[in-house]
Amino acid sequence: MTAYRRFRDRIRIGPVQVATYYDGRGRDKHAAACTAPGCGFSADYTDRSGAELAARTHRCKA
Repeated sequence: MTAYRRFRDRIRIGPVQVATYYDGRGRDKHAAACTAPGCGFSADYTDRSGAELAARTHRCKA
């Protein structure tokens, strides 16, 4: 079964989008994902500051 996530509180830092969502157990999680074609960077974090730091320091290889 695929995970259905409803993202909220989205921001964009360069090509990276940072958003907050609830995981399957109802806890807040934060995701950072690069939207550049061919990049493929994405990561989940337990705190918002970690996701925003990853977005600010991400450098695309594509």
